[in-house]
Amino acid sequence: MKSIHDPRYVQLISLLIKSRESAQVTQVELAKRLSKPQSFVAKVENLDRRVDLVELADWVSALGINRQEFINRLSWW
Repeated sequence: MKSIHDPRYVQLISLLIKSRESAQVTQVELAKRLSKPQSFVAKVENLDRRVDLVELADWVSALGINRQEFINRLSWW
């Protein structure tokens, strides 16, 4: 199994998507906040691209979410 399809990683990405949607932020708006193209957000959310720890921190911050609270929402952490 490739690590991008590991159930823990899938849960992480699902939480990122839910967090973005809860904040009522589109992929386009998030991409602007991250200074990235919209395709970057789409590829991460579609499990076509892995997000590293620095990118994860930036993503969560761009959504205005406390990093520790976000991590606490992951059942496997």
